[in-house]
Amino acid sequence: MSTLIDNLHSLRGVWREELSAVDENGAAISHDPHGGVPGAFPYEVLVYIDFDGTRFAQTTVVLSGREQAVRTFEATVKDDVLEFVPLGPGAPRIVGVSQGPGALWFVADTVAAEAIQRYAEPDFIRIDGDRRWRHTVLWRNGALRRFLMVRGHRISADTSQRHGLDPRGVDGPVHDLRSEVDIYAAKGKSS
Repeated sequence: MSTLIDNLHSLRGVWREELSAVDENGAAISHDPHGGVPGAFPYEVLVYIDFDGTRFAQTTVVLSGREQAVRTFEATVKDDVLEFVPLGPGAPRIVGVSQGPGALWFVADTVAAEAIQRYAEPDFIRIDGDRRWRHTVLWRNGALRRFLMVRGHRISADTSQRHGLDPRGVDGPVHDLRSEVDIYAAKGKSS
């Protein structure tokens, strides 16, 4: 089995995460106007991750610190690369690749894409048992805007039903409809 597959299997479960951010100068920020979903920092989320060896699904549910929101992304492993379903109009190809055991990158497969000049946020994920960390760097319209730090711990291995902490309630599907974003679209071309 590849380290990509091993890493994706190790992400399965329900994670509780705290997100914080600093600006381009390293100062803590309390509000981010540049992110894919602008809003307050810090905040907490539940993250449901499923992986069956080929298909990957991730649903993030805001717990506290921001308005209630749910976002779901899907991907499939092809030739030992995780390929995300396009994230929205104009979105570049986003892939997941392994950097070795316990280390993953979610990144655009090229920086030459016009959309990457509008929005780029490579994502590095470190997994160690029931703990994980995620770091992103956000560029918006070619300018460095912020650094995101996420600390999480797995609170359940069971993703067959919603967790008791889920503000949506325990009834209903874990994963929502796949989310689309318009951050990559040229002005006047968003959906």
